[in-house]
Amino acid sequence: MRWENLTDSDHARTADIALFGADAVTTRTFDMPEFRGITFHEVRARSVLNRVPGASRMPFEWTVNPYRGCTHACVYCFARKTHSYLDLDTGLGFDSQIVVKVNAPELLRRQLASRRWQGEHVAMGTNVDCYQRAEGRYRLMPGIIEALTERANPFSILTKGTLILRDLDLLARAVRVTDVGISVSVGFTDAELWRTVEPGTPAPERRLEVVRALGERGIGCGVLMAPVIPFLGDEPAQLRATVRAIAAAGATSVTPLVLHLRPGAREWFMSWLGQHHPHLVRRYERLYADGAYAPKWYQRRITRQVHDLAREYGIGPARAGMPRRITEPLPARPAGPAATEPVQLSLL
Repeated sequence: MRWENLTDSDHARTADIALFGADAVTTRTFDMPEFRGITFHEVRARSVLNRVPGASRMPFEWTVNPYRGCTHACVYCFARKTHSYLDLDTGLGFDSQIVVKVNAPELLRRQLASRRWQGEHVAMGTNVDCYQRAEGRYRLMPGIIEALTERANPFSILTKGTLILRDLDLLARAVRVTDVGISVSVGFTDAELWRTVEPGTPAPERRLEVVRALGERGIGCGVLMAPVIPFLGDEPAQLRATVRAIAAAGATSVTPLVLHLRPGAREWFMSWLGQHHPHLVRRYERLYADGAYAPKWYQRRITRQVHDLAREYGIGPARAGMPRRITEPLPARPAGPAATEPVQLSLL
């Protein structure tokens, strides 16, 4: 495993250069049913606030990711490629070799106190889920939320994990002093599809219970309807069932994102597709022939269908301030897609 020797020449690795060294790694396994087959690499991070590359489509500039690798084991996860930077396997290794930044809360508190920090929005859950199974043991998020709340620093969380409900009191305290945006990811409600493509996640209906519980505490929660999976989760009846369930849970918004397949994720997903749905392999090769994203016409079709259903059920697409509450464009960002086109964020 390579913890060092990351070079400035590889832009994707630049943010990890100062994260940790080999002498700061402790490897552990736990003989517990929920952690069976999982190896944790505990590191003392040197930096936890990460700047998003300028060319990114993300609507924020800073992230905090207390974990690398994810036990959710979503077959489409774009973050799989990042495991290769440490010579870790991007398939099963990504699902079972979890890097834990054990000092993330204290380090974040120190970095937020720096004179150089300007109080910018901090996004969490944009690489891997900060409320994945490991969080139940390491409990890093309470300290992270507290550090941000102490500075009244705006932040957002995207998750598929129900463990966020453990921190309801902390989140309720945070929303009283700063801008907080919570999003739950629910791309579909089909139980069979969920079991095969997101085997380590809570069921979609349990995630929607999170939306409902947050709303009952006065914390608005949007749903990122992601990913919409071509030919498996995009039938009109499937989209309707999902939007109807999202509306019933009291979501403040719904934003559809079509599956995208970056290198690393693409190979793993296509291997899975060949095993479970071999008749769809050629269709996927044609649909994604031009790269990681589905064609614009397909994205527009899905976006239009979901937005029409959302209006029918009394909810709308994400608006400025929902759910991430970023109300002004970031000046350093290049122009994004036209307002008439769906915005395809690289979150999942």
